[in-house]
Amino acid sequence: MPDPTDPYPSAPLPAGTLHLYDTLTNALRPFTPADPEHVTFYTCGPTVYDDAHIGNFRSFLAADLLRRFIESPFCTVLDDAGAPRPGPRRVTHVMNITDVGHMTDDQSLDGAGEDKMKVAERRLAEAKKSGKLPPGVDVDPSDPFQIAAFYADRFLEDAARLGLKVAIEGRDDRTLLPRATHHVPGMIALIARLIERGHAYAVGEPGRQTVYFDVQSFPDYGRLSGNTLDKLRGGAGGRVQQTHQQEKRHPADFLLWKSDPRHIMKWPSPWGEGYPGWHIECSAMALGRLTGFMHDRLGDPAHAAATLAEDAGAAARAPEIDIHSGGEDNLFPHHECEIAQSRGATGAERFARFWFHPRFLMVEGEKMSKSRGNFYTARDLFAQGHEPAAVRLALVGTHYRQNANFTMDALRAAARQVERWRRFLDEAQAAGAGAAMGAAAEGDDRRRACREKFAVCLADDLNVSGAIAAVNEWISATDRPSGPDAELMREIDAVLGVLTLPRLEQQRSEIALYKPGVSPSPEIEDLLHQRAEARKARDFAAADAIRDRLAEMGLAIKDAPGGKVEVAPR
Repeated sequence: MPDPTDPYPSAPLPAGTLHLYDTLTNALRPFTPADPEHVTFYTCGPTVYDDAHIGNFRSFLAADLLRRFIESPFCTVLDDAGAPRPGPRRVTHVMNITDVGHMTDDQSLDGAGEDKMKVAERRLAEAKKSGKLPPGVDVDPSDPFQIAAFYADRFLEDAARLGLKVAIEGRDDRTLLPRATHHVPGMIALIARLIERGHAYAVGEPGRQTVYFDVQSFPDYGRLSGNTLDKLRGGAGGRVQQTHQQEKRHPADFLLWKSDPRHIMKWPSPWGEGYPGWHIECSAMALGRLTGFMHDRLGDPAHAAATLAEDAGAAARAPEIDIHSGGEDNLFPHHECEIAQSRGATGAERFARFWFHPRFLMVEGEKMSKSRGNFYTARDLFAQGHEPAAVRLALVGTHYRQNANFTMDALRAAARQVERWRRFLDEAQAAGAGAAMGAAAEGDDRRRACREKFAVCLADDLNVSGAIAAVNEWISATDRPSGPDAELMREIDAVLGVLTLPRLEQQRSEIALYKPGVSPSPEIEDLLHQRAEARKARDFAAADAIRDRLAEMGLAIKDAPGGKVEVAPR
């Protein structure tokens, strides 16, 4: 039996039950939600002052994959008594939209730098002046609320195209996508509670005060990231601005509320007109939507109503959530500060039972950078003709705790993989129930093996590459897919989330017809033009060599009427 006094118990890892790497304890642990039938999940979402890049989406989609697996029939979890509890189950997944509070130096504990909305204002003003805004878009670059709404809408459009379930569900339930600007009263209430409980203090003249969290009041500060108070005392890593030290009790005390004339979004508060710190936003929104804590005060009343309506026991349980996720860049200071202020306000031993941090994304083996020409937003890739299903698979196909390397070759391979699965599903659905007495029956053992291996791999800390290998092994061994195969493929895709995304029609270029599963690229186009020139010169050996080169790239070509070449996955 687990020790009931230990807030972070470790235990043997029963085969087939979900176990995850918890960043807080630096250990693989069995996943034990407070309620095995209903999991609460919070993801730190985007800052909407620019379009989200594929590194952002890698983190969001890893969380989406985990959420989809947890709610699927493949996933077995443990209850607090150590008993296995099979799925399916309900997951309430919340992802915030940060539309206030961010400065250009977010990693500073003091909220240093320039307001990011000011940066966006200049960018949009230039785009508007040069006529580069998208058709039909009319946004006032001087209005920070319009800027935030513009980029939030674009993010949610991209996220939905990539199959991010919380973005799709948020169309009908806005409480799942809370916006920071809608929750400032709740943040003020949480800051006031921290002051009352001795965890925060105000400095400065009345009406123009700054409020800091007192890190010395929270002994566990630094446990998540390793940035303990002794390491931060001298401003280690440039995290602490020396200009603010005279007014703070400890160099690592972090910002909760600030009066700052440079910030263009301001609200009234007991400490004067100002804006909330970045960290307090997520505590207010996570606690307000996913627990019963201060349900009558933390922001939007619709959130409290939604929480209590869907989970009548929320108000009686400890004010904690099951999983909190975010990119590894959120570890410090953001998530470290979230833990301190959330536990400081609630008095609970935990803020989240599990901390889930996907690692950084490299592009073509290098750090993503606009100056290197390897910086991509999701919509950059869509505009180049890459379909969302392929982008999604390329981003989730590497284990979340590895630094993934995104390459165009890998993206094209993902497109071929998606198309292979689609053809298998199409064939299985076409066979339907009519094949059930023959091919369907003979595939029972293969389906059972695939189902078990897929579940075991994902239960092993989201071993997605092993899960995909299990699917491909099953498909390769199935010569005559049938109705039951289609059913299993749909169950698998409910977790992977690619086959329900819109299927692109074939794309055309001057020389080629690209079938679904293949995206045009300068390299392919150049090879096709070289082949055309070789054929024109009757150099058939050269033309055949180019065909072989394309085959090595996973492409099959066929000459089509009108002089074009049909390019399809092999």
